[in-house]
Amino acid sequence: MENLDSTIITTGLPAMAHDFGVTPVALNIGITAYLLALAIFIPMSAWMAARFGERRVFASAVLVFTVASVFCAISRNMPAFVLSRILQGIGGSMMVPVGRLMLVRAVTKAQLMRALAYTIWPALTAPILGPLVGGYIIHVASWPWMFLLNVPIGVVLFILSLFLVRDSMERSAEPLDLPGFLLVGGACLLLMLGLERVQMSRSTFVESMLEAAVAVAASAGLAWIAVRHMRRATCPLLRMGVFQVESFRIVMGSGSLFRMAVFSAPFLLPLLFQTSFGLDALRSGSLVMTVFAGNLMMKPLTTPLLRRYGFRFVVLANGAATVVLIAACGWLHAQTSTWLVLAVLFLGGAGRSMQLTSLTTLGFADLPLELTNSGTTLTEMVQQMTISVGIAIAALTLQWTAHQGDAAGNFKIAFCVMAALAAASLPAFYKLPHNVGIAVSRPHTSSGEQVVVEAES
Repeated sequence: MENLDSTIITTGLPAMAHDFGVTPVALNIGITAYLLALAIFIPMSAWMAARFGERRVFASAVLVFTVASVFCAISRNMPAFVLSRILQGIGGSMMVPVGRLMLVRAVTKAQLMRALAYTIWPALTAPILGPLVGGYIIHVASWPWMFLLNVPIGVVLFILSLFLVRDSMERSAEPLDLPGFLLVGGACLLLMLGLERVQMSRSTFVESMLEAAVAVAASAGLAWIAVRHMRRATCPLLRMGVFQVESFRIVMGSGSLFRMAVFSAPFLLPLLFQTSFGLDALRSGSLVMTVFAGNLMMKPLTTPLLRRYGFRFVVLANGAATVVLIAACGWLHAQTSTWLVLAVLFLGGAGRSMQLTSLTTLGFADLPLELTNSGTTLTEMVQQMTISVGIAIAALTLQWTAHQGDAAGNFKIAFCVMAALAAASLPAFYKLPHNVGIAVSRPHTSSGEQVVVEAES
């Protein structure tokens, strides 16, 4: 529900802008407000769950998100809509991270890989389905239904959460690390503002880039101060000990480069098909659906492959293949065989599904239980940031090459840049030990077999 809501809105911007009496570009603030609310309040989600209980926080977040969706649908001017989107963002910032925290704490190591595979699926499919579903709703109904779609889902989810969800950890009496929250929230806020400046069409390109650079530099400064504070704080907002776990550290670092690349695809592909191929929005969306089909196909194969070959081999081999497929998208053009286009998109979707599932599972595989709260929050924060960074880099590349007047060449450069980002993540994966995540990938391995594996590695 949250992933779809954050992508479906783009299709309805023109109709909403017409009703509000503003331009579609001005209404972009509705998207920005939502993302900023997410960025600011996600860092607080783990503390909220520990202090008030996962069940109460999760159910409340679902209720807030659903009510805010109704407010979005009945908004009749831009200020009311923006306030409703901020409320939606607050609900989403607690709903998704706390949901994943409940899952990670509830399942065993043996169940973790299969369970997390289901949580990756919405994040992979929503950017692809969102514009298509939004376009269909605008065609057969009106834009408020894009938000009213959340109401029946939210009501059912709220009721189920009251009856089925149980707190998996004891309540914590630790006070909120207010300085940590302000520093981390401020760093996320400035980073998102800087990325928005990169993607906005400004009259002065240099001015836009200067504003973005200042915001990103200020964000980095606050992040550095936040890390120093949380290392010394008695009850830190986030425990920095998570970065002493090698697999988690690599997934957060190099894994983020890969996420930037794969999450730029739902942004670049529709533009490629509409501006370079000359297709309409419906045919473009139908082609992008092939990526979704690849995502689905790979789901039942991910767990067996990881159990058979282990995390290190899979993320290296599949990562290298996905790099090639990302770059190959740049060589597609209007005269390319439809079957070849479909094959590249299908295999690319399968590769990104396998890699993201592997990386997400690997991030939690060796994480001690006491660091799960901080690990979950950091994972959600970094994922939200990297998606925005990847789209910003792709948009900036297209802007830099726009003066060339060659649409096909511009997209070739953009896809090559994103493939280079994905390739930059591979050397760190090579450094992973051969038995990394073995408690998850091979949970039934006997202690003697595990010793042999460790000795060979």
